[in-house]
Amino acid sequence: MEKLKIGFVSDAVYPWHAGGIEVTERTQAEVLAKIYDVSFLSMKWPGMKRRFTDRGIHYHAFLDTDAEHFYRHRRRSIRTAVLYVISCTRIFRYRFDAIIVNMFPFLHLPILKLYCKITGCKLIIDVAEVWTEDYWAKYLGSEFFGSLAYSFSTYFFRSANYYICNSHHTSRRLVSEGINPDIIGVFSPILNDKELAKIKGQKKKQLIFVGRLIREKRVELFLDVVAKARTLVPGLKALIIGKGPEEGEIRSKIATMGLDGAISMVKGFSDIKKVYMEMANSIAFLQLSSREGLSRVTLESVAVGTPVIAPSDTPLPDEVRTLCQVTSLQAMPALIKRIAKSSNKASFISHADTLSQFYTSRIPDFYKKAFDQMGLMQD
Repeated sequence: MEKLKIGFVSDAVYPWHAGGIEVTERTQAEVLAKIYDVSFLSMKWPGMKRRFTDRGIHYHAFLDTDAEHFYRHRRRSIRTAVLYVISCTRIFRYRFDAIIVNMFPFLHLPILKLYCKITGCKLIIDVAEVWTEDYWAKYLGSEFFGSLAYSFSTYFFRSANYYICNSHHTSRRLVSEGINPDIIGVFSPILNDKELAKIKGQKKKQLIFVGRLIREKRVELFLDVVAKARTLVPGLKALIIGKGPEEGEIRSKIATMGLDGAISMVKGFSDIKKVYMEMANSIAFLQLSSREGLSRVTLESVAVGTPVIAPSDTPLPDEVRTLCQVTSLQAMPALIKRIAKSSNKASFISHADTLSQFYTSRIPDFYKKAFDQMGLMQD
């Protein structure tokens, strides 16, 4: 039997663009490439070739971009999104049995739906978040355009053969938008349990943040909490790992607050194991984001034995929230002090046994079941 031809379609691709969704897509593609014929269609990021094969994945990069052009005015560039949509028409050069599509930036969905209708390909949408009309208006800065974006996104959300949600919360939001629950799979293969089990850190007085430096991550709150916690924990330091459009403003605030010697910033590491080691070396990970579909870094931190502290208004879904220490911003410094003094930092992690639902070892069985449900596994 000929191998199924699977295409991943996304504007951003790891490791040339590092984000939770991108890392998850890459992980899935690597595992599936050992079973199926897997391609990845994306924009061309600095350091990428136009066409190449890596770890069994066939990459096809169409439109040149970089971090500077990908973001504009603290959000994804609409101009770049439109150009990406136009570049997606090149998918008609290829033939796939199924395409797994990153939901962002939404505008590309009509073209991909048309491709599937013409070729008979199955459309699978990877859904990280389901935005409300109010959130669209806030994101775009206009009620009118927010309403249009909401109507557009919900209409084309109904066009897929299958949906992959990263949490039960996201799944429920999809159902509320009229999607048949029978074609929704809840799955987020984030944790390589074998690799993470090898990470053994040496705890030091360090708080950590890992993620893109964008407005929604609320890194300014991280700085405030660190400053207050230092008054209770002498010698406490912090590390920020990430890059993004807010980097300059964050560095400026660190200097203004007189925290230059206490807070270090690193754009990233070529070896992800170094990030895991920094997590394992820290006494706590502060997850202060105002928007999270799931939060890969939260789960990774818990997996290496480092407690995660989140604010009372955290958007984390229940299956991730239950792993964290959730408290008010005002109470965080005192909690950090308790963790710092504890000889068993992992005791501040709850329900760690539920991490198995995020293991990458589940990828083959999950997709086999999904492909079978769509009639793709027939002899």
